Amino acid sequence: MALSRREFFKTSGAGLAAGLLGFSLDPVEAKAQEFSLRYAKETTTICPYCAVGCGMIVHTLGGNLVNVEGDPDHPINEGSLCPKGSSMLQLRDNKARVTKPMYRAAGAKEWKTVDWDWALDEIAKKVKKTRDATFVAKSRIKVKEKVGDKEVEKEVEAVVNRTMGIAHVGSAALDNEECYLLQKFLRGLGLVAIEHQARI
Repeated sequence: MALSRREFFKTSGAGLAAGLLGFSLDPVEAKAQEFSLRYAKETTTICPYCAVGCGMIVHTLGGNLVNVEGDPDHPINEGSLCPKGSSMLQLRDNKARVTKPMYRAAGAKEWKTVDWDWALDEIAKKVKKTRDATFVAKSRIKVKEKVGDKEVEKEVEAVVNRTMGIAHVGSAALDNEECYLLQKFLRGLGLVAIEHQARI
């Protein structure tokens, strides 16, 4: 609702006049101050966005997330939250949030909803195809070796078992155990380019 300056003053003046003429605004103020979270369950958690690890207090009511605020007792953020952390409600309750895998075929203009099993199979096929095409088991490298008093450079064949055709960018929302398993998996594939989103 857009108010003009004139309408704003008229409305404000009417409210002020009602207060001065003896109309009590106490019931309205009391209703406005009613604590809406009094029946909600309060839980502390950590923000899932970046690697800072800010503390949050979340309130749930009937299984639904209804409020998010910074935890004033947390040593990292001391109650403050960045814009992403403050909008964490939208991770779950957002009509625009995509909840199913989407696929756009090469050359297509439209995205289409696909099944999770199909999407995961396609990703696995593409990872295997790329790894097979770019995997290097052995590589010739130069090393320095001391022969008597002289240092001689020679070329040797070394086992490298790597692929430079795939890279990975991790997430700060993972805990230590998940990061450990992910590293084992990625190193097992032969990835060298493994990065973390918090460093980017």
